[in-house]
Amino acid sequence: MPPRAALALVLLLAAAAAQAAPRKAAAGSEDAPSPALLQRIAALVLKQVEFGSVSLLPVRFEGSRIAGPIEESGKVIYCVTGHMYGRTFGKPEKPRVALRYEADRLTVLDDDEVCTGHRTRPFPELDALGNAR
Repeated sequence: MPPRAALALVLLLAAAAAQAAPRKAAAGSEDAPSPALLQRIAALVLKQVEFGSVSLLPVRFEGSRIAGPIEESGKVIYCVTGHMYGRTFGKPEKPRVALRYEADRLTVLDDDEVCTGHRTRPFPELDALGNAR
């Protein structure tokens, strides 16, 4: 076999092996929180005034989303947004809240600007729990 053909075969096999190998998660990629933690996050979010905890009118949620875990200054942060219908007529309210998860404890952060620019995913746990109350 000529040297060029052998080199081409080796490169072709290396490229095929690289595509077939399992890929590691990219640095900074976000892992989904456990279902138990998602339930705790949803329960804490629904206790916030922004999410209708103090409302004489019934509210319902659609299209809730969560971002996180986000590593920020050594803290783990989750960001929750949603569309809340019921307190206003017509357009939905779009509340959002940032939560810090530290030592198996969730606390609400005053600064939700930490959440800008992070990828979100659907948060059906909040929709289900919020619409069941």
